[in-house]
Amino acid sequence: MVAGVRDAGGVLPPPARLADIAQHAGVSEATVSRVLNGKAGVAAATRQKVLAALDVLGYERPTRLRQRSSGLIGLVIPELTNPIFPAFAQVIEQVLVRSGYTPVLCTQSPGGATEDELVEQLVDRGVTGIIFLSGLHADTTADPERYARLTGRGVPFVLINGFNPAIKAPFVSPDDAAATRRAVQHLRALGHRDIGLAVGPHRFVPTQRKVAGFLDETGGQGAVQHTLFSVEGGQAAAAALLDAGCTGIVCGSDMMALGAVRAVRQRGLEVPDDISVVGYDDSHLFAFTDPPLTTLRQPVRAMTSAAVNSLLEEISGNLVQHTEFVFQPELVVRGSTATLRDTRLP
Repeated sequence: MVAGVRDAGGVLPPPARLADIAQHAGVSEATVSRVLNGKAGVAAATRQKVLAALDVLGYERPTRLRQRSSGLIGLVIPELTNPIFPAFAQVIEQVLVRSGYTPVLCTQSPGGATEDELVEQLVDRGVTGIIFLSGLHADTTADPERYARLTGRGVPFVLINGFNPAIKAPFVSPDDAAATRRAVQHLRALGHRDIGLAVGPHRFVPTQRKVAGFLDETGGQGAVQHTLFSVEGGQAAAAALLDAGCTGIVCGSDMMALGAVRAVRQRGLEVPDDISVVGYDDSHLFAFTDPPLTTLRQPVRAMTSAAVNSLLEEISGNLVQHTEFVFQPELVVRGSTATLRDTRLP
């Protein structure tokens, strides 16, 4: 949501700011003025350009131009400390707003509301639909009946990152198995043969898929360490993998990869001179870490568009396949991986 910018009287921006809007939209100031004052004679596409410029530059739209919301859409996510979740939330919000819906962000936290409690609050507020990101649907020990009950209450929903065939809904996921295979292939091309995988708890579907892809690519020979999806978890797992002689470490998240880098440095070693590390997610911060992180990029925008479009089709009463739409992550090579040094040389 953008913050409004007004003068003390709450009037439209002065002419200099009209010029900013006109420049951003690529139209004349006169056209901007006609749009803001609700005058006729402006093409629909041009009017939309002006309104988009208002949004981007941080101005509130005049009341007469504000679109009425088609309804509330709940977004339930685990937490905001991992940058990949805000990255998804931001794009989901943008797509929903463009479609005329009002997003309602619900975040779980230790000691806070559970997913079931958040869903109850959303249903009580009459939401039109719900998007679940990395929720209980990804946990193989959780009861999927909760989603059947939600369907029974007439609330359409879509699930991102995690699949359960017992849940009748559209799913959107990255190809986790293909991602870890690609990471192993990258490290092998750099000369690494002793490669380990640091991933989260085994009960999560994305973890199981990452492990399957990793073991498939390594012929079942790679070392796997299950831990928490956190910096501390990555550090602990990497320490065990270093003890096992690994020179390349594939991580189940970028946050875990930061922990792996920390573990390497605690041994007096360097990334990537001594140990190569690959992350997973690629939210925008990880191009600026030290070293910049080689990682598997989740196709956030494509996945988000598929999820929102599926949900809106369900809301409209159109037939949507209750299946999993799978997207391919992209290997982004940066500074945390390098050719394995021959330690036999002086």
